[in-house]
Amino acid sequence: MTSFPPDLARRKFLEFLAASPLLTLLPGAALAQSYDVLRAPVRAVGTVIDSPDEALNLFDFEPAARKALPPAHFGYLATGVDDDATLRANHDDFAKLRLKVSRLIDARKIDTSVSLWGERWASPIFLSPVSSQGAFHPDAEVAVARAAKARNHQLILSTVGNSSVEAVSEARGGPIWYMLYPTDDWAVTEALIRRAEKAGSPALVLTVDRQGGRNTETLFRARRVDTRNCADCHQGGFANEVARKPMFDGLDVSHVTNLYGTGMTWDFLARIRKTTGMRLVLKGIMTGADARKAVQHGADAIIVSNHGGRAEESLQSTIGALPEVVSAVGGRIPVLIDGGVRRGTDVLKALALGATAVGIGRPYCWGLAAFGQPGVDAVLAILQREFETIMRQAGATRIAEITADMVAA
Repeated sequence: MTSFPPDLARRKFLEFLAASPLLTLLPGAALAQSYDVLRAPVRAVGTVIDSPDEALNLFDFEPAARKALPPAHFGYLATGVDDDATLRANHDDFAKLRLKVSRLIDARKIDTSVSLWGERWASPIFLSPVSSQGAFHPDAEVAVARAAKARNHQLILSTVGNSSVEAVSEARGGPIWYMLYPTDDWAVTEALIRRAEKAGSPALVLTVDRQGGRNTETLFRARRVDTRNCADCHQGGFANEVARKPMFDGLDVSHVTNLYGTGMTWDFLARIRKTTGMRLVLKGIMTGADARKAVQHGADAIIVSNHGGRAEESLQSTIGALPEVVSAVGGRIPVLIDGGVRRGTDVLKALALGATAVGIGRPYCWGLAAFGQPGVDAVLAILQREFETIMRQAGATRIAEITADMVAA
């Protein structure tokens, strides 16, 4: 029998074992990540996944959502404005950033938790507000909140969601952030703020990027091929528009004509400040100049956002705007970001460039539309797994160790 030195003997044994068909019979016997395929379930998967566990990444959920939804509802979820170029730029510009990885760092144990204003989240990934989620699944925002609870993610509820702030807070098992569309009737706006505050929301997220109007061509084209009568659900006038939006229950909306084109100015922030003690977050800031004004006018945080490419066709991506905003803020308040995040690497890049937390919108709605709460849960699990993987490769064992040195243009 040939005798080998101990190190060589071990290597010979591993080579033998790796080549052996017996390996597939041993539970957990994979020797390295490259062998994970041997443990994966083997079954036929079509061009569109039939269950959440078939998804390999977030993109797998989009065609499943398209299959599950009527054309107009999917068009509403998919649309940007004009040519959808800003929508595409949000994601494409992440790919222009390279990551610098680090070796020989023990990253077997990592901590992805973040703390913000006394809240501790298991992950810096939060769920951005998306309106009318009842168009995607009957359980709407409640299903999303249950998935967020299971993994301890924070979420932001839209004013025009199909679930109330109370129901969503209960489903998440704790207070959620509330996104405000200020109507052009202050009495209604104040009532919405008071209700969110009473429900325990720690942060009021004021959306500021919808005053200019928008041209959602992708949605309009989708409507043309939808054979249903949209007028069965959608009637003209503001009262009919919000009839199925529970945050407006019991409110006199007869004087409201608009949610968005309200003529807000920076002075409006002072009025909100006098109304509530909730933290005030401005969502939709895309320039350093506006970021400085936000700090000067008392904002507690900023979300760099262009409404997922649905606000304006500026061709300015959120990840492209982030460094300028972070620089202008100078660490005085937290800067969050959403728009175009589809991979765990995107999350790390945003954090490296100064974001405190990173939001997703469409991906979790794809999961909701296709599979309900299990779909949302799978989206969060996949994105978190990818994020943890790239953290290890980058040599970061906690969020504070993710720095700008990890990113190269």
